[in-house]
Amino acid sequence: MGCFFSKRRKAEKESQPEGEEERPKQYSWDQREKVDPKDYMFSGLKDETVGRLPGQVAGQQFLIQDCENCNIYIFDHSATITIDDCANCVIFLGPVKGSVFFRNCRDCKCTLACQQFRVRDCRKLEVFLCCATQPIIESSTNIRFGCFQWYYPELALQFKDAGLSIFNNTWSNIHDFTPVSGELNWSLLPEGAVVQDHVPLPATEELKAVRISTEANRSIVPVSRGQRPKNSDESCLVVLFAGDYTIANARKLIDEMVGKGFFLVQTKEVSMKAEDAQRVFGEKAPDFLPLLSKGPVIALEFSGDGAVEGCHLIVNEIFNGTKMFVSESKETASGDVDSFYNFADIQMGI
Repeated sequence: MGCFFSKRRKAEKESQPEGEEERPKQYSWDQREKVDPKDYMFSGLKDETVGRLPGQVAGQQFLIQDCENCNIYIFDHSATITIDDCANCVIFLGPVKGSVFFRNCRDCKCTLACQQFRVRDCRKLEVFLCCATQPIIESSTNIRFGCFQWYYPELALQFKDAGLSIFNNTWSNIHDFTPVSGELNWSLLPEGAVVQDHVPLPATEELKAVRISTEANRSIVPVSRGQRPKNSDESCLVVLFAGDYTIANARKLIDEMVGKGFFLVQTKEVSMKAEDAQRVFGEKAPDFLPLLSKGPVIALEFSGDGAVEGCHLIVNEIFNGTKMFVSESKETASGDVDSFYNFADIQMGI
């Protein structure tokens, strides 16, 4: 008893015109656009300004190597980026889903956002950073860090495409794998450092088409003080719950508080469970439990004399009707901050 499909294939072959070869089958993976690695690489350049515009990298891996005295701008999201053997370069990297790894580089100034950041065998780097995990340096000296401060219209969507939150930024929490007794291989840039003085905007006509701003109040990533010494013993924790306007409300609250002279210390976006809420919110936890299932919360820590009172005034005046947790008093605020960020850091593996 013959197979129906074998008979059909035989019939199709017999019906094929004589002399005409059977065409190979086409599969969906055969029709994908081939990726040329050279399109995702800058190698062996000197005294040049080069870059990629939004949409030109689209989540691919990228390699930068053996470049000297170059200005390099990647205005798109990518999978991973490795920078090897570069000297005297200015580098901007849009959101990177995985790791950014500098190796054997010197005298470079950079602005970048990534999930993981690592430096090995480098010296004299300046990095304005947004990093979701603890930045790592190894066998490196004179590495200086500042907070990411950059804007262009496509950047917010690129953060989403890279799976990064603008509120998860541990830019100043550095781990040195190879510390030297009595020396510090890394430091923080001055708080008043102007990003453009270190990482200037591109000068070529093609790259100037990207509408960039480096003003702090326009930065996609909120500009935080990180682990700089606090100028006040008073802190205030605010937790915003997931909703249609959570990000906009968080940014508005930051603008209002900073505008009144308070400081944004750190931010975090993380999912909470009922037991986490009990630990952080105490007796107020039942008020917030129904909100936890809607998505991650956004936490903001502010500092400055009068921060708790100032925050309550702003929340009551501008966000009346929006459910938020705000530290009740300056006596309890420090405990609120510690409870929340201890839980969040453990959950995120920091």
